[in-house]
Amino acid sequence: MRICRFTTGEDPEFGLVDGEGKRIVSITGDPLYTKIELTGEKYDIEDVRLLAPVIPRSKIVAVQRNYVDHAKEMGGSVSEVPGMFFKPNTSVVGPGDPVIIPPITQEVSYEAELAVVIGRLCKDVKAADAASVIFGYTVANDVTARDLQQSDSQWSRAKGIDTFCPLGPWIETELDTSDLRVISRVDGEVRQDGTTADMVHGIGSLIEVASAAFTLLPGDVLLTGTPAGVGLVEPGQRVEVEVERIGSMSNPFVRAEA
Repeated sequence: MRICRFTTGEDPEFGLVDGEGKRIVSITGDPLYTKIELTGEKYDIEDVRLLAPVIPRSKIVAVQRNYVDHAKEMGGSVSEVPGMFFKPNTSVVGPGDPVIIPPITQEVSYEAELAVVIGRLCKDVKAADAASVIFGYTVANDVTARDLQQSDSQWSRAKGIDTFCPLGPWIETELDTSDLRVISRVDGEVRQDGTTADMVHGIGSLIEVASAAFTLLPGDVLLTGTPAGVGLVEPGQRVEVEVERIGSMSNPFVRAEA
């Protein structure tokens, strides 16, 4: 099942997306909290504006260097216990929304990632039980200010700037994530082309480590790391990120006006 969040110009709604990604059937309420019921309203997807499919209630938990080749290109290595950091929910934007580069950074990079949406409040979840707390999966771009990442002792500014976490185009609730292509393109040119099969720490292990430290709430998002091929993006360019069997989204990068 594919669940999207969209607007026709009025208040945001949730909907079910057909298998071809062309039609939406509106549903009542928020599917994270209420039973899915159809309203009877139907839309062509080209006639609506897709929004970020979820706005995390409390946090985005992101994982650093979860692909060996990416760790190498960044001059580091993977660790036995995955390193984690937060991105605030104010960093979330949806498909097509601009990523706004503020004056505090001159070096901004894209990172295509598979994202996990948590479905219920949970703590101390074992890896074997992780599937029971997952609502679904979506696509993320973990945008990063590389110069701030290098200058700061921790990554809050570099990773958490407003608009630095595009999510979309929808949530796929039924998905085998063991071997999915993860791709990024800049102005149509492929920059990353990896597979989730190369993740060092699997989704179950990531949820176990994260939930041992933080209570996870419905709608929280877990970013699972990015494959090799990250690079800088300039204002005026457009970055598309794609995860196989979920879909793709693209966002223009623009420089904030002084």
